[in-house]
Formats: sequence, C-alpha cells, structure tokens
Amino acid sequence: MVDLSQSAAVSPGHGRHGPGSGNNGKKTSKKSRTRRGKRGRRRRNKKNNRNNKTPPPYFPPEAEEGNIEYKLKLVNPTQYRFEHLATQLKWRLQEGRGEAVYQIGVEDNGLLVGLTEADMKASLKTLKRMAEKVGADITLLREREVDYDLDRNTRKIAEVLVRKVPDDQQFLDLRVAVLGNVDSGKSTLLGVLTQGELDNGRGRARLNLFRHLHEIQTGRTSSISFEILGFNSKGEVVNYSESRTAEEICESSSKMITFIDLAGHHKYLKTTIFGLTSYCPDFAMLVVSANTGIAGTTREHLGLAMALKVPIFIVVSKVDLCSRGTVDRTVRQLERVLKQPGCNKVPMVVSNPDDAVTAAQQFAQSACITPIFTLSSVSGESLDLLKVFLNILPPLSNSKEQEELMQQLTEFQVDEIYSVPDVGTVVGGTLYSGVCREGERLVVGPTDEGRFLRLKVGSIQRNRSACRVLRAGQAATLALGNFDRSLLRKGMVMVSPKMNPTICCQFEAAIVLLFHAKTFRRGSQVTVHVGNVRQTATVECLHGKEELRTGERAVVRFRFIKHPEYLRLGAKLLFREGVTKGIGHVARLLPPSQNHDQNQNHDQNLQEH
Repeated sequence: MVDLSQSAAVSPGHGRHGPGSGNNGKKTSKKSRTRRGKRGRRRRNKKNNRNNKTPPPYFPPEAEEGNIEYKLKLVNPTQYRFEHLATQLKWRLQEGRGEAVYQIGVEDNGLLVGLTEADMKASLKTLKRMAEKVGADITLLREREVDYDLDRNTRKIAEVLVRKVPDDQQFLDLRVAVLGNVDSGKSTLLGVLTQGELDNGRGRARLNLFRHLHEIQTGRTSSISFEILGFNSKGEVVNYSESRTAEEICESSSKMITFIDLAGHHKYLKTTIFGLTSYCPDFAMLVVSANTGIAGTTREHLGLAMALKVPIFIVVSKVDLCSRGTVDRTVRQLERVLKQPGCNKVPMVVSNPDDAVTAAQQFAQSACITPIFTLSSVSGESLDLLKVFLNILPPLSNSKEQEELMQQLTEFQVDEIYSVPDVGTVVGGTLYSGVCREGERLVVGPTDEGRFLRLKVGSIQRNRSACRVLRAGQAATLALGNFDRSLLRKGMVMVSPKMNPTICCQFEAAIVLLFHAKTFRRGSQVTVHVGNVRQTATVECLHGKEELRTGERAVVRFRFIKHPEYLRLGAKLLFREGVTKGIGHVARLLPPSQNHDQNQNHDQNLQEH
C-alpha cells in the first residue's frame, strides 16, 4: 500500500523529469497548462478578429462645394434621375474649372462601402453616359478593394476623373515655375516632357528651349522661357512629339501646363525672382540633381518659393548617373531640410502611380505636403509618374473666385515688350482681373511723369494661338498696332479707363528681414519686387525703430528712386541687395504730392497718343 502511494506521488514527475522531481514536475505541468491556455486564447482571439474585422475606413464627408463627388452606385437610373445626375456633374465640373473627381462606392458621409464587380461596371457605364451628355470624358484613376465586409465578396471603390472636352479655347491652364541649381537638369527635363523624346545624355533635349546663342554654347539658361504640355479629355499627353504646332496642342488639350523655365545660376537671380513674382505661378517644381544633392542656389530657390507662398514639389533628376544608395541619400537630405522648423513640410516620396494620384490630390488640399519624384531624362525612369501627377493636379482657385475676379475692372500686367514685323508693338503678361476682348480700349501707365496713355488692343494670342476673349488669371500677348514701343516698360499696367489707378513714389510695407550681414537702417537701398514691378528703392524711415537685424519685423517706408509705380494694397513684396533679403506686404500707398491733383482728376491724365 505504501509502495503504491509513493509511486502514485512520484509518478507525475517520472514521465517528464525523471525520479526525484515530483514537486518540480507539478510546477512544470502548471506552466505548460498556462502556455496551452495562452495559445488557446490567442487562437480564439484570432478567430474573433476574423469575425470582427477592423472598423470600416472613411473619407472626409462630402463637401457641398468643390469638384469632388461621392456616389454609392449609379445602376440603371430612371430618366429623371439621370437628368438630375447630369446637372450635378455639370456643377462639379464648373467648380473644378472643367475637372471633377467621382468616388464610386462611397456614401455621402465618407463611408467606403464598395461595389460588386457587376454594380461597378454598371455605375461606370452610367457615369460615361453622364459625361457624354455634358461634353466630357472619363478616366479611371484607380480601383481599391474594400475587404472589411462579412460576406467574403470582393468589393471595390473606384476613383474617376471627369474632364471637359475643350471648346472655344477654354482649357484649364496651370503655370508651373521651374526652379533649381545650375546644371540640375531643368531645361533638359522640360525638353523631354514637351518634345516627347528622351535626352541623349548630352543635353540634346534642351536645345529647343534656349532663346540666346550664349545659352546654347554654355548650356545655362539666362532668360525666362515658356514651354507647354497638354493633356486631352482622356488624360493622354499632348506635346510636340507628333509634329504638332503650339496651336494644334491648344486645340486638342483640355488641360495645359505652362512651364516657366527660370535661371539656376546665382548671376541671374533677379531674373528668377522676376519670374516668380510677375508671372504668378500656381506651383513651383524644384529640380535637384541626384549626384550633387542640395547645392548652390537650391536652398535659396526653395526659400523664395516658400516666402511667396507658392506650393512646391521636388524632382530628383539624373538618377541614371548614380547608384540607388546615392539617390536615397539625396532624398533623405531633402527630407531633413523639408522637416526643419523653417519649412515644416511633410515630404511624400512618389514610387508608383497610386502614390502619384494621392500626391496630386493631397498637394492641392494641404500646403504642407511636398511630393518628391526620382526620375531620369535619359532612361525615362519614373517619368510617367510625373505625367500622372501633372494630369491630375487640380487648380488652386475654384470657379467662384475666378468669377469674382472676372467681375472686376480690367487690369493687365505688362511683363514683356516686343516689336513684331507686320504686327507692330506686342506686350506679354497676365490678366490680373476682369475680361479683355479684341478691340477694347484701355489706358497704359504710369509713365515717368505718372501719366496714363490711351491705346487699343488689336489681337490676342494665348500659347501662340489666336484668342478672342482673355479672362482673369490667363497669360497672353496683346498686339497694340503702331503704339510707340519706347513709351512702354516692364512693370506697367494696362487698365480700364473707368479705373482710377493709384500710383505712388513712396509706400509703406510691413516687412520681415530674413537676412542681413549687419543692420538695416534709414538710407539703405534695395531692389524691390512687387508683382511685375522691379525697381531700386531707398528706405526713408523705420516706424518705431532705428535699425533692423536679421529676423526682426517693422513697418518701413520705401521711396522709388526713378519713377512712380502702380501698386495694390496687400500685394506681396520681396526685396534684396547682395545677401540682404526680406519679405512683406504693401500696407499703405503715399501718392507723390506733385501728382496728387493728377490722381484726383484722372481724365486729365489720359493723353491721346
């Protein structure tokens, strides 16, 4: 009996740990039961997780205004419902100035429900019919699976771009300023995009962009040139690759990207600043060479774009020249700079078409997002991602803001002046407000004496093709017939005779001194950039301060040293002199006393030419 009880007591330990370990055996079996219990709980949790999927993802709720529309499904609508849907599409296109984005399979509150394959096919078919009714085309941007439902059926949501077919030259026009250090590949990239042919590695693609012999000889841009890239209503690229003229590109494009190719060399910095302030770019593209990284004027150009509040995206070029590690190092360097307190940007590296679509939409909605592309103009690597991005990139201003500007009186900024044989004097620039038509009578000024002269607009050209009506925000050239070119200069404005333009020799501006080697005080001379105005000005006084140091703010009175200028209250201002730099806005205009009477009696200012 005793032997049996002893053997019974010891037996639990015999099987696992051998004789003499009865107590330890009990502990071990308890541990093993605990482990088995944990494993069982994990299995049950996994099973529960499979049954209870993560909560469904959401988009932000649909906005009443704007060009984005959510639709759960568009399956076999009645005729009345179809008419209502077509009217709704027309409204969204108008809001997006000819472009709209439809999210199919999404409820109005932003819940991603998704559709079965049959319902999605029927919905896209209905959307195509709606687009045809309002004179537009559709392009499927991307489809995504929604996998949180319990019935195991694959459901998808689709993102569709709807774009108007061009009519009467009313294409959407976006201006992109191209910045970057000298030799970073800006002109070559533009040549590849607009000509449709890859570069040979020795700069062949950029030759068509240069305007002067010395630019061809040195390979360095010193002047501002414009290049166009079109996208048709189906989202396909329209460029010079099929021997098109600029007029043909305009005719077959629903959306135009006008690239403003600016100079990279520090010697031509004033030209670059003029391009940024005068041509009112919607976006800026900073080109950085992968093999040199952030060098030369790169930081300065980035700072200028940010000071002028121009949204910026970055292209890392020449990735064919260096290893993947070098490219990654350049990208990390850019990310560090963008995240610094002065920039506060969120870098977003684009590596696939889905990233490009997301980047384009978030970039327009949030000023802090900065997409980064890595590509090659020689091998063509990732060039398509940049084209996808540019195709989807929406305008910054909506139709309401555009309409408000068009209701104002005509104001055209003179940026370029030419003499064209058999045409006469031609001026190039941007229509800031109002509408300008062929044959319209305007006044141009101010002259050195502060006067405005009458003239008549002959013909109008947009992107090198004839145009009858020019609307606010559009860039164009206007033929002025036999008007004396010597009376014109850059920085002038052509305005409606009904307007009483305020001209000034002195003005006050609220400024921030970004950098100065010593101190900024009364008597300092700087070059002031305000819109298309570029002139040297003297600091007359600093309100409440004797002098300014780097980073300090003040209200400063400036006086132009040559002739009066036309300025707008609230206009952005940038000034520089050597290493001295500052930004601000025009706070108050002080008309010259000798011209005060002329400003009040504006009709006496107008002299028949």
